[in-house]
Amino acid sequence: MLRVANTDAPILHNVYEMWDSMIENVKKEIYWHEGNEDYEESPFYEVVHIILIECWTKNCTPLHCLAHSLNPKYYTNQWIEEVRGRVAPHKDAEISRERNKCLKRFFPDLDDRKNVAMEFGLFSGIMAYDDDNMDDRWTFDPMLWWSNYGSKLPMLQTLALKLLGQPCSSSCAERNWSTYGFIHCMRRNRITPKRAEDLVFVHSNLQLLSRMREEYTKGNSKKWDIGGDTWDEPFGGPGLLEIAHLTLDEPEMEISLVE
Repeated sequence: MLRVANTDAPILHNVYEMWDSMIENVKKEIYWHEGNEDYEESPFYEVVHIILIECWTKNCTPLHCLAHSLNPKYYTNQWIEEVRGRVAPHKDAEISRERNKCLKRFFPDLDDRKNVAMEFGLFSGIMAYDDDNMDDRWTFDPMLWWSNYGSKLPMLQTLALKLLGQPCSSSCAERNWSTYGFIHCMRRNRITPKRAEDLVFVHSNLQLLSRMREEYTKGNSKKWDIGGDTWDEPFGGPGLLEIAHLTLDEPEMEISLVE
């Protein structure tokens, strides 16, 4: 879960389903290893299940449930029939309860909240769409589906496009945090936030421009930015240089971080 979520890709709407699938996959692995049938009990799995549920309870938020509810894919027969016992988000009591909590915070005005609730009823009850739109729920990216077919539900469409475009991790910003920490520390705490932001912008762009200069490939300044702004060890070894150009969400970088 951590590795999948550690990206700047918009996957907030998939978090709830990933947790649910992960728990089921853990059960399958344990039962296969122990040679148990689905209907049999496993003391070991019971302990693992309690731990997983506690972790999920701490991480599950109303926002996850709302984003999950706005993914058109989760209302299709193909998705529901993949796993025995699955139900659409609007038929799940926990998801519905948490979704309504979130909608109350997004729409404090009672009239707006009623309109959004009506729009969600049309969306989840499949009352405002024809067969072509329903087929595209399974094949289209969620944001593309809402962009193409969400105009009938304007308030819900605006909310869906915001949530379905959200990542669920801030790791993609860690390099900028490192740069900000390099510029703004206790000794420089009189710098205003606007000036610090400008310095971060200038520093990051100079870093990119320096890679196009000849000095970047030889001499004392060779590969000066590899490893971050606080790098103070000899470069040595090609392994680090091979991943220097990668971003956090690329498979090669993920493998390197895990190793």
